[in-house]
Amino acid sequence: MAKKSELYHLTIAVRRFMRSILNIKDGTDIESTIAGIKRDIGFRGPTAWILIFSIFIASIGLNVNSTAVIIGAMLISPLMGPILGIGLSIGTNDIETLIRSLKNLGIAVSISLITSTLYFMITPLNIEQSELLARTEPTILDVMVALFGGFAGIVAGSRKEKTNVIPGVAIATALMPPLCTAGYGLATMKMSYFLGAFYLFFINSVFISLATFLVVRYLKFPVVSYIDPVRIKKYRNISVSFLIVTIIPSAIIFYKVIQETRFNIASENFIKEKAVFAGSELINKKISYSDSLSTIDLYYIGQEISDEKISFLQNMLANYGLSGQKHFSITKKTQVRVHQDKDNSAAFEQKMADLSSDLRLKILEDIYAKNEQLVQDKETKIRLLEQEVLRLSKRDTFPFQQIDTELKFHFSNIDKFAFAEITQLSSRKDSLVFDTIPTLLVNYKESVAGNQIHEENNKINEWLRIRFNNPKISVINY
Repeated sequence: MAKKSELYHLTIAVRRFMRSILNIKDGTDIESTIAGIKRDIGFRGPTAWILIFSIFIASIGLNVNSTAVIIGAMLISPLMGPILGIGLSIGTNDIETLIRSLKNLGIAVSISLITSTLYFMITPLNIEQSELLARTEPTILDVMVALFGGFAGIVAGSRKEKTNVIPGVAIATALMPPLCTAGYGLATMKMSYFLGAFYLFFINSVFISLATFLVVRYLKFPVVSYIDPVRIKKYRNISVSFLIVTIIPSAIIFYKVIQETRFNIASENFIKEKAVFAGSELINKKISYSDSLSTIDLYYIGQEISDEKISFLQNMLANYGLSGQKHFSITKKTQVRVHQDKDNSAAFEQKMADLSSDLRLKILEDIYAKNEQLVQDKETKIRLLEQEVLRLSKRDTFPFQQIDTELKFHFSNIDKFAFAEITQLSSRKDSLVFDTIPTLLVNYKESVAGNQIHEENNKINEWLRIRFNNPKISVINY
């Protein structure tokens, strides 16, 4: 009993401690929170112009793919006002404020779409940057960001001590960029972009409002008008159904994103481990995911990839979950398509032409790096052979008999001699330079002293250079 009593008191103490840490009711300023939200709902005069300017800034940021510019636009944007107003009005049964919030949100959305559409119609920059494309396929993760961002915004906004959380919420929930992306979709008549981006904005608005509604109810904000329990139950059922319908498309998209990511990772591993063949160079790959039939296109140069190897690749897909043959398969069916330089079809030529300039440069650099040493070795061999041919040809024309008679006449101390052409290698500016030096190897009689040999070498050297008109000739004693 004593142990149970101690455990009970410990549980109570922990519960009180956690309540004191996580309690958000203390320090709540309900009146100023309601007044502040209602004040920011309207879009008249300066607020409308601030929205227009922020839309232009966000559109430019999406156009030039600048994250910093987009963040700046989100900090300026006054879009949070009517969205928080919707959550507040539903939580307090304030029909008048709800109508006013919906009306002003409609005005804000209209201004945003008109402004962004006009910008993207007149801008000369029509490149679809990554920041813009990121707003075209919302997932359930965006739902979670909007919900938690809404919680942070209303909890911070309800404090007596105001913080800088609201700007952070505006950045995290990203209300402005989706509307600008929707404007881009209208300007370019790409309705898939418009629908995807507008759906993202819709998700953000709904779940920020939901978070506001939940916190307002939890903090017991005063109710403006009372509704009978039957109507409350009806409205609750409608609201839950509406939220479920709103979430379903994002959940489906999120599932597809997960499947595509898994497919890409498995495909990369498959290519790395199974698609490498000796004598053939994989120069490019293209991975395309689909629910029904996914494809892995492989582009090779070099030795031909046989039909047996292609069949091997196709059969190995199941081991990586890339085929419906196993329960852990990512996609129903995947086809490996091998494209080789032996193909002369226009389709292959077009695919090769579609390779990016960076990829072409990489291929050329790789080929150059692999063959540079081989080329240098061949050039070295050619030069050595040329020197040898030259040496042999000169040996045949060297007048040994005549030179022997002349040397013994002019230089009686010589016992015997030999002639050779020595190849000299020197390094100049990161390259080897070959030079051929005609050389006379002289052997003197034993009676010749060491200091006399040096003088004799110099005299013979000068005589030979004059005799053959070649300043390169060298004389060496052996």
